[in-house]
Parts: sequence; C-alpha cells; structure tokens
Amino acid sequence: MSFEGKVVAITGGGSGMGRAVAAAFLESGARVVLNGRREPVLADTARELDPSGKRVRVVSGDIGRSETGERLVAAAVSAFGGLDTLVNAAGIFAPKAFVDHVEADLDAYLGTILKGTFFASQAAVPALRARGGGAIVNIGSMWASQAVAATPSSAYSAAKAGVHALTKNLAMELAPLQIRVNTLAPAVVDTPVYRAFVPEADIPKVLASFDAFHPLGRVGTTADVVGAVLFFAGEGARWITGTVLPVDGGVMAGRV
Repeated sequence: MSFEGKVVAITGGGSGMGRAVAAAFLESGARVVLNGRREPVLADTARELDPSGKRVRVVSGDIGRSETGERLVAAAVSAFGGLDTLVNAAGIFAPKAFVDHVEADLDAYLGTILKGTFFASQAAVPALRARGGGAIVNIGSMWASQAVAATPSSAYSAAKAGVHALTKNLAMELAPLQIRVNTLAPAVVDTPVYRAFVPEADIPKVLASFDAFHPLGRVGTTADVVGAVLFFAGEGARWITGTVLPVDGGVMAGRV
C-alpha cells in the first residue's frame, strides 16, 4: 500500500502504537508529524524513524488542549503543504478500582483520550477539507465495549467509549466533506503502556497470562494494529466510514 506524497499527523506518536503507525506510514512513502507530551522522546523517535530529518516533524504538548491540535495541523501544513490523514493514538492506561479513582484520574483519561481525539479532529477538518477529503483514524478499545474483571478500567473505558460514539457522529457530519472517520478497538496489545504499572521483569509473564483470553491464542502486537490503521487511511476503505472495527484476536466474537 503506497502513501507516497501523503501527509499524516499522529497523536501519541512517540512510542507504542503511534510510533509503529508512524514507521509504517514512512515506509509507505508518507511524511508524518508526531505529537506527544515528551519532547525528548519525540525527538529521539523522529531521528530513529527518519535520520535525514526531511520527512518527520514533531509537535510536543498536551493533546487534550485545543491549541496543541491546532499546532499539530499547522505544522503539517507548513512543513509538508497539507494533511491527508489524522491518527488519534494518544492514550494512557493504568487499571485501578472504580472506588479508588480520584478526580485527577478521570480528568487525565478524558483529557488525553476523549478531548485529545475531539480537538485534534476538529483542528484537522479544514486541512483535510482543503485536500478534497481524507481520513481520521482513531485508536479505540475493546474495553469500551467489554469490561474485564482482571483490569478494572472504568475511567479508561468511559473515555474510549466516548471515542467510539464520537466516531459515528463525526462520520455523519463530515461525510459531505469526504472525510472518513473510523476507529479500531484493540484488545490486549504488547506496548510500553504496561511498563507504567507492571515491573519490567514481570511484563512477559503478565502479558502471557492474557494469551488465552483471546480466541486466537495470543496477545496482539503493534504490527497487528498497524495494518488496520493503514487500511482505513487508504483507498481500499474509501467507502467505509463510521466503523468501529474490533482488532482483538477474536475477543468480541466470544470466549474460548
């Protein structure tokens, strides 16, 4: 699949799924603009993905603030002449019992995940419209549709459910502009997010304990998610909008 000449903005692009998506778009010929909170991480990722420095730009900042989304889109237009695809991949995840959540926890999930998707998408519309249309691809979650006792995630799930609902609303509103809006809903995927609450030495064992949770017998990898992102961004999905696609090893199909 070729994205030669296309411009892609990616939130949460410094690590995990966002970084993997950026690498795939670059390999397919695109130019990318990465957003994340941590400037040093973004800078390192940009150098690793594009040592030439010609095809990657970075915009650090809290994507839950509207001006960060505006700066992200402005950077794409200024550096590369426009925007064809926005990938909303920014997220946080740290299981915690519902009764233990405090206001700051909920604010963080809603800010990064829901407000981040909302404001970045809002900022992207004029640039996508100027190209005659384009794609917004969101990273949702299986947890938005399925609670998991082993990973209590009420605030996270609520924020991701908001992304799923936003997907359908934006698909309807933006269809006249030929802007397609779709979402992936992954189950357990091996990304650095688990290192925020699981000791490094324990991660292989913890992730392996979820293998049987997936009918296909294993947790996902970022490569499993990337293909679906590129599909939704590409010409093969030109008549698809408003879809929430499970990319979950079969979890939502049933239980083994």
